[in-house]
Amino acid sequence: IRDPHPAKPGQVKRVDNEYKRNGTAQLFIFTAALAGWRRVSVRERRTAADWVEEVRVLLDEVYPLAKRVILVCDKLNTHSLSSLSKTFGAKKAERLCSRLEIVHTPKHGSWLNIAEIE
Repeated sequence: IRDPHPAKPGQVKRVDNEYKRNGTAQLFIFTAALAGWRRVSVRERRTAADWVEEVRVLLDEVYPLAKRVILVCDKLNTHSLSSLSKTFGAKKAERLCSRLEIVHTPKHGSWLNIAEIE
């Protein structure tokens, strides 16, 4: 945090917008834009295990009756089906993967995804 810059005669006080950082948080955002629905959860980390637990909640609790759920994800290294098997093991991962399709945004796209717009 910085003190305001002293004003010269005839000028207004200038304030720097610097702030004291009190930590970070990771937001996991799932949206169904056409349905007007979104789910946001906050975690301390964004590991593969954190991401697949959020996907499990989405499949098992939010959409338990859906035959297929399509996720549009950015290219973060944790956003893959292999993260499910590494975290949950083969049997549980297979159950979840059978209902899940992941579509990745373009690698060099210049557009924001819905979560970033939120």
